[in-house]
Amino acid sequence: MGDMADPASDRQQPGALGLLLNKDFIASRKGKLLAAEVVLTFITFVCFVASSAAVFMTAPLVEFLMAIFFYFAYSTKFNERFKDFYWPLVDFLRCVTASIIYFIISIISVSKYSGGASSAAGVFGFIATIIFALDFYFIFNDLATFLKQGRAPDEEPQAANDSDSDSD
Repeated sequence: MGDMADPASDRQQPGALGLLLNKDFIASRKGKLLAAEVVLTFITFVCFVASSAAVFMTAPLVEFLMAIFFYFAYSTKFNERFKDFYWPLVDFLRCVTASIIYFIISIISVSKYSGGASSAAGVFGFIATIIFALDFYFIFNDLATFLKQGRAPDEEPQAANDSDSDSD
């Protein structure tokens, strides 16, 4: 009787055991990039709160919360429960918008405000811009590879095949 496998062990664990982090994801490139995004957005948020450029604190706060959500979703495999929701595309859009917004507020923070915390927020914002840009570059490469697998390279598009037909 001890030789039989428990059928419940194949299912997802309910409760707190379902929140265990996936160590493979944490050690992966995506996990490290998301961890860097979480840390940098939090530091940038704290710097903006302490500076005279506090009007810019909303963008780092929102991005910090979104980065934590994606880190949690990927590391607990929460994203696998929603098959119809295309997570890489949403993550790509998050990274593109974050890199643009961080770049803009960092330039304004460094050039318009003279305090030390404003300058620090601008510097950390520029570093976060680079991290977000790297993340969306890697996501874009993965998306392009995925889309190329859908159609063979020697296969012609469907529209070209339709124009050659003789049906009237």
